[in-house]
Amino acid sequence: MTNCRCGLIGSGIGTSLSPALHEAEGQAQGLDLTYTLFESPDLGRALDDAERDGFAGVNITHPFKQQVIGLLDDLSPQARAIGAVNTVVFRDGKRFGHNTDAYGFFRSFRANLPDVPVRHVVQLGAGGAGAAVAHALLELGATTVDIIDPDATRSRDLSQQIGQRPAGDLYESLQTADGLINTSPIGMHHHPGIPLPAEHLNRNPDLWVADIVYMPVETELLRAARAAGLRTLGGTAMCAYQAAAAFQLFTGTTPDIPRMLRHLDVLLQRRG
Repeated sequence: MTNCRCGLIGSGIGTSLSPALHEAEGQAQGLDLTYTLFESPDLGRALDDAERDGFAGVNITHPFKQQVIGLLDDLSPQARAIGAVNTVVFRDGKRFGHNTDAYGFFRSFRANLPDVPVRHVVQLGAGGAGAAVAHALLELGATTVDIIDPDATRSRDLSQQIGQRPAGDLYESLQTADGLINTSPIGMHHHPGIPLPAEHLNRNPDLWVADIVYMPVETELLRAARAAGLRTLGGTAMCAYQAAAAFQLFTGTTPDIPRMLRHLDVLLQRRG
């Protein structure tokens, strides 16, 4: 049985389902795969420890997806274009950065909201995950992406990076938008709440709403959107698709994506 060590570096990751998801798929593939959580404020040290201990690679999550770039030797073309990394592979004494978030969102959206318009989308959040989703939205056919973030500089920079004008007023943008997506951490167990006033969702009956948060499965944003009668997409499928892509990078083995989707559903049901 082939041995493979991988892991996750980030903050507030104690409840992550990544270890169970990756290890179960590894077992199904005949791999002796272990997945370790590095809950550390020191990104550089965590990377050094994983590389020294012979890991195949690590996933990177909030708040390090952009910070990690300066600690890598090379980037995939997509990670370079996005400006964010969520997967690092150690090979031949070098660190290679990849981004599987964009792929994860693209596949999830196409599978679950295949018939909705995407011409004009309002995106909340301009961090590492937000950068990946913004690029995926362009691939999906969006022509206008209004990016709104508490950090106006970060919002402006990401808008310019993807060839968009800085967003105006959130409320006005939602009046004409086809969809709204939350890529911020607001709604996670460690960042509870809703990223905009719920009453904003009642003004556009044709709006679809997506949230990349997957724990909890139903965030306050999704609950408010469903109460307003809007179509919604949660973060579960994106999580499974991006994990599958990372699994292949770590192991060189093609994962069974439907099996990983089913297993993630089981894990989330157990968590309640």
